[in-house]
Amino acid sequence: MHANLIPIVIIPTFCATLAFVIKIIVEARSRARLLQSTPPELALSILTEDERRRRHSSLKWGVVLVCLALGFMVVALADWDEPTPGALAVLLAATGIGNIASYLLCRNIDQRDAARTVERA
Repeated sequence: MHANLIPIVIIPTFCATLAFVIKIIVEARSRARLLQSTPPELALSILTEDERRRRHSSLKWGVVLVCLALGFMVVALADWDEPTPGALAVLLAATGIGNIASYLLCRNIDQRDAARTVERA
């Protein structure tokens, strides 16, 4: 049985790793070209916005996954062993709540950063 699982695990892992390495190389080259071809202020603003977007993405997925874990905990505590509409509703609601919470957190962070920028100017 374990011999059958090896190709199922190794092949997707290899493909994902290869795709990630290609993504890293392409991003590094595009950043280098961006820095060489554009004015420093524009390049800095583009890179800053890209970094902000990455941070917000990480925050979003962290909040959504925590809420989804809480949803699974509710399903486990309710002893729902079968996939029922109630269990599915709890998981979908947890995912929705996580998305809304991450939106509100990102909006607050953006407003705070905008206020700091105005104070510095």
